Amino acid sequence: MGKQVDLLQGTLEILILKAVSLGPLHGYGILLRIQQISGGRLEIPQGSFYIALYRIEHKGWIKGEWGESENNRKAKFYQLTPAGSRQLKSEAEKWSQMTDVVNAILSATPEQI
Repeated sequence: MGKQVDLLQGTLEILILKAVSLGPLHGYGILLRIQQISGGRLEIPQGSFYIALYRIEHKGWIKGEWGESENNRKAKFYQLTPAGSRQLKSEAEKWSQMTDVVNAILSATPEQI
């Protein structure tokens, strides 16, 4: 496992949307999926995570339905809505553009200016 990195402000929602796009999960399962995909390099505080989860549910990007978890407990399972799919696509495009710009700036040399 590599060094843990801090989560940039504003990225938690897109990470939740992406995790849910891979298949329905309960809240804690989403958190675990993000940590798994990151190779354990992201440590997300549960308080911040659940606030973001409820916020994007309120926005209509995910919907939750009550069911039973793998350990026979009542849990709310979330799945992406059509609006959430559109939001994920839009945010992923913005993220890609931003990383291209930042990479260009960080790789600039005096000769290019």
